[in-house]
Amino acid sequence: MESLFQLAIMWTGVLIAGFLAAKTKLTSVLYCLAFGALMVNIGILPYDSDPFIRGFAEIGIILIMFALGFEENTRNFLRNIKRNWSIAFFGALAPFFTAYWVADYFWGDTNVAIMCGLAMTATAVSLTMVSLRSLGLQRSKAATGIMTSAILDDIASLALVAIVVPVVTGEATASIPVIAMIVAKGILFFGGIAIAGAYLLPHDLTGWIARVPFIGRYGVKDLLAANQGEHSTLTVLLIALLVGLLASKLGFHPAVGAYMAGLIFREEYFLLDPKTARSSYKKTKAIVDDAAFSWIGPIFFVTLGTKMVFDLDILVSIIPQTLTLFIGLFFAQIISAALAARYLAKFTFHESMIIGFGMLGRAELAFVIMDIAYIQNSIFSTEVFFTLMITAFCLNVAVPVSITFFKPYYDRAERRELTSKAPPVMLK
Repeated sequence: MESLFQLAIMWTGVLIAGFLAAKTKLTSVLYCLAFGALMVNIGILPYDSDPFIRGFAEIGIILIMFALGFEENTRNFLRNIKRNWSIAFFGALAPFFTAYWVADYFWGDTNVAIMCGLAMTATAVSLTMVSLRSLGLQRSKAATGIMTSAILDDIASLALVAIVVPVVTGEATASIPVIAMIVAKGILFFGGIAIAGAYLLPHDLTGWIARVPFIGRYGVKDLLAANQGEHSTLTVLLIALLVGLLASKLGFHPAVGAYMAGLIFREEYFLLDPKTARSSYKKTKAIVDDAAFSWIGPIFFVTLGTKMVFDLDILVSIIPQTLTLFIGLFFAQIISAALAARYLAKFTFHESMIIGFGMLGRAELAFVIMDIAYIQNSIFSTEVFFTLMITAFCLNVAVPVSITFFKPYYDRAERRELTSKAPPVMLK
């Protein structure tokens, strides 16, 4: 009964977090973390969660990562890669090295510095889109640039986590053959998932693959259509879990596999019947999102928050590290992403600034990396963990604040641009 009592408290916190997130336009992740921290510090929730809660939280992060991949439009993503790759590359490179240098300066540990760099690289897509949506900018060109770049950042970060973590944790030595083997496994895994998405999942196959027995005749659409699509949700979740288990067998985090499984699914795979196709996709996505973001997934963040046992001496001691890391990341992220958007992706100045501000957020993937480094492998000390947590919180708050302050200038620039493109009025 103790585990059910803990779950009831956590679900209460998730409800409160959702209410506060809607009021403040911030991601509910922050409030779930804060709730977990509050509960453990006042003695209501334990530091070491019940095994049932830990298992529940592990399922939660797999669901969250699958849902994040599942909601992406693969075709739009691929179509915009050519233009926006530079934003992703430079917008990730600058914060990685900024976090690496700050961590190396203060703590003098290469492994810690690498993991800090990885944790501060991936952009929070959901937080940025919530902020843009609240200001009516969710369909702007800048929003598209942020989305594509953030997805590329996430995929690159996941790949690096998969490759780097075994070396950093000591599971593999840092010799050239061992690193080459880890890289080869990474290429095999990500390449295999990409090939499966391109050649095995589609229903209407062409070329030599269409002549392969069984595979050439059936696709994932047939699997989703079983029993008139009644088990489509179970099917996609099973595939996500199997890919996550495959990733785990190769030495990667299961969340890496779940995200990739979500990314390769397309809406057209649910076209079971012209009358029910759209509703089948919507129903499946609604169920996955509900489980991932409403009642299972948030338990991961509440549980992670319970690891934040406040110590005044520690909090005071990390003020220099936190301020240095936040200020460094704030300017490095905005400048690198905005310059890449302006001069390489050819966005306008006001769109480039919105992209720079929108890339500031750090959410799901950052906390997954912190969990791997602090909870699962003890790479981070308590001071490092708190520094990253507080920095991530400040960066997330900076997203809606900076975009809101810049919005009037953005609107004026958009009006000037529309006016300059308007055809001249012909006078008689």
